[in-house]
Amino acid sequence: MAKVNITEVALRDSHQSLIATRMSMDEMLPVLNVMDKIGFYSLECWGGATFDACLRFLDEDPWERLRILKREMPNTKLQMLFRGQNMLGYRHYADDVLEYFVNRCVANGIDIIRIFDALNDIRNMTTSIRATKKEGAHFQACISYTLSPAHSTEKFVAFAKQLENEGADSICIKDMAGLLKPYVTYELVKSIKEAVKIPVHVHSHYTSGLASMSHLKAIEAGADGIDTSISPLAMGTSHPATETMVAALAGTEYDTGLDMVKLNEVRDYFETLRVKYLKSGLLDPKVMGVDANTLLYQVPGGMLSNLVSQLKQAGKSDQFEAVLKEIPRVREDSGYPPLVTPTSQIVGTQAVFNIINGERYKTVTKEFKGLVRGEYGRTPEKIEPEFRRKIIGDEEPIDCRPADLLEPELEKLKSDTAKWTQQEEDVLSYAMFGQVAEKFFEKRLDRQCNIDNVHADKVNKIMPI
Repeated sequence: MAKVNITEVALRDSHQSLIATRMSMDEMLPVLNVMDKIGFYSLECWGGATFDACLRFLDEDPWERLRILKREMPNTKLQMLFRGQNMLGYRHYADDVLEYFVNRCVANGIDIIRIFDALNDIRNMTTSIRATKKEGAHFQACISYTLSPAHSTEKFVAFAKQLENEGADSICIKDMAGLLKPYVTYELVKSIKEAVKIPVHVHSHYTSGLASMSHLKAIEAGADGIDTSISPLAMGTSHPATETMVAALAGTEYDTGLDMVKLNEVRDYFETLRVKYLKSGLLDPKVMGVDANTLLYQVPGGMLSNLVSQLKQAGKSDQFEAVLKEIPRVREDSGYPPLVTPTSQIVGTQAVFNIINGERYKTVTKEFKGLVRGEYGRTPEKIEPEFRRKIIGDEEPIDCRPADLLEPELEKLKSDTAKWTQQEEDVLSYAMFGQVAEKFFEKRLDRQCNIDNVHADKVNKIMPI
């Protein structure tokens, strides 16, 4: 067994899980050179919700963020999370847009693209796979892990073999809700390792309190790498602590080779950010604890906070337990989708409506209707025809790859964004986040005008007209 690889997730999934993806580039910058010297296998630092948060909340250009990350960390592979045909948005995009997006990701500094589909429908991954391979990046293929009568170790192994055949450079078992149990993890990793010839990586959130134990059993079963987070941003809905896992493996055949003294320097920096987030209220102590409810209802941590918010707005906070019990029923009706973006939001919101209306499916959201119709792809279990008809009425179900129904859209998007474009990547920001991107472009233009005016004033003072 070679050393275990560590993917550090503090710059993406940690703050996405704990503080709604609000860590800014200014906050990251002072520690990047130090992190670059640690020797991580990779740094997950882009993709997921970071792109949306940059534009919507932080007034940052996500592409500029990526270029800075690459400049400051030239010795470490940069990794991103990619939602297959959804890219980093919430709908399916035409193939020409997706191919261009992958091209620009790699050109701006991404080395490893971790690709998943919320339904484990490989048809929704094929274009991004092809584009990643074309650009020469590492394609890490995800298995979205979940529990249901439609899922089993055998089915996950078969999917892993399918992904390897599609050209995966490595496999990631993506446990977004913290459902992996230690001995189940051992059997799953062992079975996948026996079936494929490529490395296997394990990603598990700490929400249920099991992730560290599951990581250890994964490593004993032959896992090649694990995701961890530097300790001030670890645990809770985040991930096992990097230093803890490094210490646990030190001196064994699985030794990571990482230096605890150097890691402590990184820890000290992030501790100052943790204190800052706690003081501001951005980091809620509630998300730092263990929530065993996730084992009962299989609800990811981020989804729990969304449910609380929705019920508060409806004045129905007392119905939280009822909604948690309704989620498995809605999930069964809709073909047992894994609960990860966007299916977690779709199933959760429909469960909320069922409870607050006092009648199941009296109100059906557009997104739930789309899920049942097949707009998001093939669900793990076939949906009962009678239920499908009840939800979608006379509309025709979609049984093909959903993106096959989309016309090429890149040229139109380029035309729509021509007045704002300052870099070729701007069209992709607009493609995913429309009005949010427009507002960002307008603010950027205003800032540029102000800078130009200040510069002109200085010149005029020196050389009066």
